[in-house]
Amino acid sequence: MRAVRGTVPDKARTGLTPTMITRGLFLACQCFPTHDLDVALADDVIDRIEARVCAIERLNDEIHEVHLRPSRPFAYRSGQFLRLFMDTQTSRNYSIASVPTLDVDLQLHVRRFSGGLVSGWIFERLKPGDIVTISEAFGDCFYVPGRPDQNILLLGTGCGLAPLYGIARDALNSTHRGAIHLYHGSRDASGLYLTDPLRQIEATHPNFRYRPCVSGGPSADGHWTGTPLDLALADNPDLTGWRVYLCGNPQMVNAARVETFLAGAASSEIFADPFLPTGAATAP
Repeated sequence: MRAVRGTVPDKARTGLTPTMITRGLFLACQCFPTHDLDVALADDVIDRIEARVCAIERLNDEIHEVHLRPSRPFAYRSGQFLRLFMDTQTSRNYSIASVPTLDVDLQLHVRRFSGGLVSGWIFERLKPGDIVTISEAFGDCFYVPGRPDQNILLLGTGCGLAPLYGIARDALNSTHRGAIHLYHGSRDASGLYLTDPLRQIEATHPNFRYRPCVSGGPSADGHWTGTPLDLALADNPDLTGWRVYLCGNPQMVNAARVETFLAGAASSEIFADPFLPTGAATAP
């Protein structure tokens, strides 16, 4: 569960990851409060906030970046997600690509899905100046300071780049010293985006490596041929001691969770965020 207000006994957090503790999560079966405690289920929407659409930018043919400015202070970590409401009954979760200490607005990467109610609304009807409703931020896929020399591996496909882009910039802004390797993949080069900003980051931070990957066709200059998972494991066969973030296509995320664990990453250091279209069933 999640503590909304009040203090949770330390015993109720035993065994949880640092990101879970940061979010205020605890084990209900181990929690014996000594004072009043307001609680909720881990991902219940408690707070709804109005936000103004400041800009909508095209990142590629399928993905737009939506800039939102909340009407009041909004606490979040880069890589978390929020719920964007089209109306009182229809909403969709989108990962946050912005960094609180670097960006004024919240930035969401929205991919248009055929028949998607919310993505269709965003692409066809939403415009700068509109007022929308968003939820508070959720999710455990974010950077936690405290181990600045730990190596970090980030694997993503499609708009799974959104949380990874935020996590990488947040870590670098926090003076992270360990290696940060980002592999972003698409079936063809047209599905890649933010390549120039990521190459600029790579040029200015010696510990950051960026690999744009193309798996389904010929690659252009400066791209790598193969899936993010295959290329990452070829470059880094031993992931002992690494922290791993996996975002995007659920088949890639599920396979990478297993393969990175077999390569030495501890299960408690693997953070996964599979992107499922609304109403889609999780693959067996």
